[in-house]
Amino acid sequence: MSPAQWDLPPELCCRPMAFVALTGLDVTYNAVHRAIWDAFCVNRRADRVPISFKVLPGDHEYPKCRTKRTSYEWYIPKGILKTGWMNKHLNLVPALVVLFYELDWDDPQWKEKQSECATKVEIVRTSLQGRNTKVAVVLIQKKTPLPPGEDLVASERASSLCGACDLSGKSLFVLPHTDHLVGYIIRLENAFYEHAQTYYYNEIRRVKSHKEFLNKTTHQLLFVRHQFKMGFFSELKQDTQNALKYYRTAYSLVQELRAHETNIMEIKTMAGFINYKICRLCFQHNTPLDAIAQFRKHIDLCKKKIGSAELAFEHTAWMSKQFQSFGDLFDEAIKLGLTAIQTQNPGFYYQQAAYYAQERKQQAAQLCGHEPGVSYPAPDPLETTTGALDFYGQRPWRQGHQSIDPPDSEKEKQGILALQVKERDVLHSELIIALLSNAVAQFKKYKCPRMKSHLMVQMGEEYYHAKDYTKALKLLDYVMCDYRTERWWSLLTSILCTALKCSYLMGQVKDYITYSMELVGRASVLPEEQKSRIEKNLIKVLMNEVPEPEPDCDPASVKAAQSLWSDRVSLSGSNEFTIEVLDNVPFVQCKAKFVSPSFHIDEPVQLEVYVRADCPHPLRFSKLCVSLSNQEYNQYCLLEDASKGKDILSTQENMCLVPGKTRKYCFKFVAKTEDVGKKIEITAVGLMLGRETGRYVYLNWRGGWGDAASSHEALQASRSFKRRTRFPEQQVDWDTVSVQSSTMIISRVPRISVKLTHEPPALTNEMYCMTVTIKSEEDTVAKDIKLTAGLKPGQDANLTQMTQITLNSSEVCDDSHPALLPDIPIGDLQPGQKIVKHLYMRCVSTGSRIFLFHVAYSVDATVEDKDITCKCHKDETVTVETVVPFEVAMKFVSSKFEHLEHVYVDVPFLLMMDILSASPWPIELVSSDVQLVSSMTAIDTPESQVEGVTLQTGECASECILLKCPPVQNGTSTVASGQYIISWKRKSTLSETSVVKTIVILPHVMVENIPLYVHAELPSYGRVRESLPVRYHLENRTGLVQDVEISVEPSDAFMFSGLKQVRMRILPGAEQEMLYNFYPLMAGYQVLPQLNINLSRFPNISSQLLRRFLPSRTFVKPQGRNGDTSIEAA
Repeated sequence: MSPAQWDLPPELCCRPMAFVALTGLDVTYNAVHRAIWDAFCVNRRADRVPISFKVLPGDHEYPKCRTKRTSYEWYIPKGILKTGWMNKHLNLVPALVVLFYELDWDDPQWKEKQSECATKVEIVRTSLQGRNTKVAVVLIQKKTPLPPGEDLVASERASSLCGACDLSGKSLFVLPHTDHLVGYIIRLENAFYEHAQTYYYNEIRRVKSHKEFLNKTTHQLLFVRHQFKMGFFSELKQDTQNALKYYRTAYSLVQELRAHETNIMEIKTMAGFINYKICRLCFQHNTPLDAIAQFRKHIDLCKKKIGSAELAFEHTAWMSKQFQSFGDLFDEAIKLGLTAIQTQNPGFYYQQAAYYAQERKQQAAQLCGHEPGVSYPAPDPLETTTGALDFYGQRPWRQGHQSIDPPDSEKEKQGILALQVKERDVLHSELIIALLSNAVAQFKKYKCPRMKSHLMVQMGEEYYHAKDYTKALKLLDYVMCDYRTERWWSLLTSILCTALKCSYLMGQVKDYITYSMELVGRASVLPEEQKSRIEKNLIKVLMNEVPEPEPDCDPASVKAAQSLWSDRVSLSGSNEFTIEVLDNVPFVQCKAKFVSPSFHIDEPVQLEVYVRADCPHPLRFSKLCVSLSNQEYNQYCLLEDASKGKDILSTQENMCLVPGKTRKYCFKFVAKTEDVGKKIEITAVGLMLGRETGRYVYLNWRGGWGDAASSHEALQASRSFKRRTRFPEQQVDWDTVSVQSSTMIISRVPRISVKLTHEPPALTNEMYCMTVTIKSEEDTVAKDIKLTAGLKPGQDANLTQMTQITLNSSEVCDDSHPALLPDIPIGDLQPGQKIVKHLYMRCVSTGSRIFLFHVAYSVDATVEDKDITCKCHKDETVTVETVVPFEVAMKFVSSKFEHLEHVYVDVPFLLMMDILSASPWPIELVSSDVQLVSSMTAIDTPESQVEGVTLQTGECASECILLKCPPVQNGTSTVASGQYIISWKRKSTLSETSVVKTIVILPHVMVENIPLYVHAELPSYGRVRESLPVRYHLENRTGLVQDVEISVEPSDAFMFSGLKQVRMRILPGAEQEMLYNFYPLMAGYQVLPQLNINLSRFPNISSQLLRRFLPSRTFVKPQGRNGDTSIEAA
């Protein structure tokens, strides 16, 4: 049977829709009719009713209806379902025939046209005789009809037309051809759909009514047939729930049928049809689990119903189609919104379908391998008179036969032979590949990489069997990477064997060499004899000879391949190949390493290359070369066979690889001085097998080592707890060889000493001296010595701006000086000679700084009999902490040394300055100076009171200055005071230090005007029982006459004479004096009588404020003896 035999019929797979026939439309020549037809069919939206329309002529011949059977008593059914039944009800027998006729209600020829319309209806009814198909009439009118009941003529003529055509009122419609044609068409469709549903409902009832005439003894096939028909009619009626119920019943009845070899194919075919319907409806109802359960049940019930052993391939073909159909249904449901998961997706069903297709292929090879003399039987037993079967699933040579034994055994043999001959011609590999391709696409979609790779291998093998070696090799080569990465060596070996056969049969030299190398190597699980055979073939190819054929290849393909290989041998070009080892696991392993991670410029760079072979027989190579990142050194890392012999198996000691033994090759070269500070990397190692005069292959290890399995092997070796085998001194343990693929060329070790002398910490703004002593310890002259000194780069950017350096001790650094002095020339130094250099740093801010002293020079040296000039350098760094030398505290106080928040115009006050040393070294204060602004004046000429003072750590020096503020505008304001300049230097025993000026900004002060200024004159002390004259001065500092009330509060320590309470007026700018004589009564510091002053014009000026300008206490001496007035008497 052809592959199409197993395809499900299209009428089974489509969505059943009600069939409505339209007659009376001339869609070719009548534009109005064409517009009506387009409105029915073109651009149908999903929300319109599911109807299938066809335009048929009015005299169309519909299928004749068979005579209705009145009894089933002697009726023996010939099969389950006729092959044309579904198509008949989908496309041939309409549920409704609609006659379109152009007729307006006010047409002048109404009678004649009514009669013509009735005749056309009668013709339709005649052609449908025996059918329950409904007939309807649609009048195409030019005018828009009036609402029902308003047009009496229309009502009367509609009734007349219905009578003439024998129609009910619900079967007559009016279609105005206006701008709203689509709207009228949709309303017509809905009415047609109702008529169609009524028709299919009646058909279901008609089929159901046959049940009472059937018996289960002879009419089992009819039970199945009727249930299937009711399900199909329910689908046409769009009643999918009932359709599913009927199909489930039909499926149960099919499984109850008695199966034997003559009818088993029909039973399986119908079971497959019904199962397809059930699964499709379950997916449609969004119950995928029910669909999967039904399919599994279907497979479990049918997988053992094989039938004739001679036609076993038919059963596997049918099983394959079942899985494929379900996979298609599943995939279609996913496209419509169903969500699948990784463990349940259509890919598994396509995979199973492919499995059965492969089994079919094997069975066909066994059952259809007839002798060459056996030909297709004649006459053809598969031919039928109509060209098609009467019933689904039956044999062409015995249609309608339902008994257990075949009617004609000879015909049966001829039919089986015909099926076997046809099966022999089926391209099974194409079927298998298509199914596997579908499965791969699904597994790729649902991210199942291992399943995808597994199936791609099967696809490659099928392409190989189909002799499409190019595609086979492409697929197998693609999946090999995955199996190498995951280390499935047995699977990889199997794939490589197939790939090797493909490359041999295609004459692909490079692929053949690549796969041979891998099959001979450690990743292959082939037996030693097979590895030996493959290695011998590989050597033949490298010697430009034709290899022996691979086993189990198609003889015709082998013959063609030998011709291809002979052509390859005769070709002079295309005999050099490069294989990237990183993507394979060849039989040669390589590790290249530098002996050290770094080399000084005055010593040779040493490189070692380890090579090991895993092949069965010794093998000789002809060239070994190492490629470095600086290609100028490649010439020193080359090993080449000097002999020009062609014997690739020669056992020359140095160039021969013995299986299982590691061979080491050493290279060395002198690095160039310009490469100091640069990294040299091994970019590749190349090993050449073969001869340049013949055919050769380069094995290229990128990075100098490793293939697809090396990383994991190295990891396993590092984790292994096995005791390592002891190797003789001449042999190397491969697993212990570490890889060092790069090295750094560093400068020669300097032989000079750099000594730093200084006194930390540094003080801010001072010129901090650091002494550098450079001494040569070289055996020869150190030439062109240069010193780079200063702040080490890479620190905070603010430190760079806050640090300056100079060589001149007499100059003071400023912002123009750099933080780093580069390349200070020192000159040459003889062996043992030394030189001293002084540098001065100025650190503006506090904090930690790292200073760098870089000494560079050159010296002549000899390496490997080669004279070179080595550049050497030595770095010394020192961290210096910078601290403040002292802290300055400043404050404003009154003449009574009370802290002032405000000062008053022309009222004297004091500025106090305290210098507290914070330096760990002694500080000498050279001088100090106060520079006042114009808004502040000194009462006395200020002189430095701390000049020449030396402060130790924690000591403090103080000085003060008497100031006053001249009048200010706007009453009250804040004014600047000026700046305090301190000249100082560090006291050092090592070197002379320079003087540093530190400028401190004096604080701002709030200045206020006061309306009345009061001050007192009194002696510096008094004596008990002696008069103490006190004179108070009151000065009016406003432009107004001041009314002043003065009262004196008594004190226990004094008696006084004078006005106790007085009220006076003081003119603007005038001054008033008041004299009091105080008489002390007690000795010691005594509180003077308080003066209370009230200003009536300035009530906000309190007496306490004015009292601040007056002395509150005085010292009273005790009364002297015998008139002794000396201090001692006190």
